[in-house]
Amino acid sequence: MKEKLQSTISKIVFPLIALGLLLLVWYILCDSGSVPKFMLPSPEAVWKAFWKDRELLKNHAQVTLTETFVGLFFGILIGFLSAVVMDRFKPVKKLLYPLIIISQTIPTVAIAPLLVLWLGIKMLPKIVLIILIVFFPISISLLEGYGSVDADTVNLMRSMGANRLQIFVYVKMPGALGHFFSSLKISVSYAVVGAVLAEWLGGNKGLGCYMTRVRKAYSYDKMFAVIILISVISLLLIWLTGFIQKLCMPWERKNRLRSQKK
Repeated sequence: MKEKLQSTISKIVFPLIALGLLLLVWYILCDSGSVPKFMLPSPEAVWKAFWKDRELLKNHAQVTLTETFVGLFFGILIGFLSAVVMDRFKPVKKLLYPLIIISQTIPTVAIAPLLVLWLGIKMLPKIVLIILIVFFPISISLLEGYGSVDADTVNLMRSMGANRLQIFVYVKMPGALGHFFSSLKISVSYAVVGAVLAEWLGGNKGLGCYMTRVRKAYSYDKMFAVIILISVISLLLIWLTGFIQKLCMPWERKNRLRSQKK
């Protein structure tokens, strides 16, 4: 119990100390005049800009989050299905795997303007870009997770008369959950950044559009406010992913506690 309390405190205290030090350095730089105010607004100015535009930021954030969640859903679905098909049919894996790798060598900033040109300035091009960003880590991680399952366990299930679906549900999928959630933590942050980038390059709603407008107006206090908001949203989504992981993988926590007792 004591070790658990110390671990919880360390997870909370150390990040807070790091954040406090960052804010202190930021404040000192602005207060001393080492950096011009138009280049680096003070924390106070950023907070005031955030509070002043809070309703506008809320409306833009709702659009960005909608794009993010829809893109995440379909990106995860496509990544899951492609991983299942590649694991089940080896010729399909040999065919699709190189294409999936090649698709990730194309810079996102090069794809986004084309998607806006082809699909318009509404939500669709943003969602498609998020899908392209998300499905790759999900697909590859799940495929590796399926391949890392203990072969003896699979053979034991077969000897007991289990079919392919039962082996997948009771052995492969639980064994790949750790890989899945690790890639999902990366994907949720990339999804938010992808949505903002697509909005930046074309659109009339969303945090990316807001950033474009305040940048053109040289309102860098508002620019910093929206950057911090995007970071907070990404951190909250990563935390939510970790929370869901604990719910879906209760055995992981039990194994960790068992190892600590030893």
